[in-house]
Amino acid sequence: MWQRYETLHAVVYFAPEVAEAMVRVGLKGFWMGYFGGRAAPMGPVGPELVTATFYNFHPSMPARAIPDAWSFATPAAVLEARTAAVGAALRRLLGDEVDGPAVAEAAELAARAAGACSPQGRPLFAAHLGLPWPEEPHLRLWHAATLLREHRGDGHVAALLTAGLGGLEAHVVLVAAGVVDAEQMRRARGWSEDDWASAERGLVDRGLLEPSGGLTEEGARLRREVEAVTDRLAMEPWDHLGDEATGRLHELLDPLARRIVASGELPYPNPMGLTPPG
Repeated sequence: MWQRYETLHAVVYFAPEVAEAMVRVGLKGFWMGYFGGRAAPMGPVGPELVTATFYNFHPSMPARAIPDAWSFATPAAVLEARTAAVGAALRRLLGDEVDGPAVAEAAELAARAAGACSPQGRPLFAAHLGLPWPEEPHLRLWHAATLLREHRGDGHVAALLTAGLGGLEAHVVLVAAGVVDAEQMRRARGWSEDDWASAERGLVDRGLLEPSGGLTEEGARLRREVEAVTDRLAMEPWDHLGDEATGRLHELLDPLARRIVASGELPYPNPMGLTPPG
């Protein structure tokens, strides 16, 4: 399910319509658009809250974009521009399917799932939960996918904290597991080679990383545990929806996600560790 709704949600990061809309509304460059767009549901927050909730960026990255973003555009204006741009991007990517019965059915099922989630301890999910639901089915589906991914993401942060893995350490573990490239992660998340080397030494000292860079048996076990806890904390919407409706939503999302993947719009691998639906 994560692969499929994350693929749908991730259009907001890679579609040119969204980047262009952020510039038109007044934001300066890709990263101000990213931080401003994702943080806007929380209001005109400062960089500390963005660093805390996004979890995996070097603090200097959000600090270069926030709070300056709010001097160029209000959070409300950013959200309006982002929603319209995502709608245009999905219309382009999904073609005639965007107004079809499958999207409408998927939107209602995903909305039921997302609406069943508790906001307790989940700040990014809670902020998005406070936004009005779009009326058009393809945008309702995207909004539901966004709620589900932020719900899961907040739970993932809790799992990482419990495991004693900060944002940088989580990246190092992901690279050691062979999911993403180290240089890509450093560049996309603002960590220097010195930062990375220091985190690697710390993980070696904890017995989680081999000096050669691979995960130890204990490191692999901890990573599996983090993913299992993340999955467990993300079960609330699917327990509510039930097996049959969850299976139906998966069936409806699969061709939509595959169509987005086939467009080449989403790069693989990417900093989210997202891989094409298989």
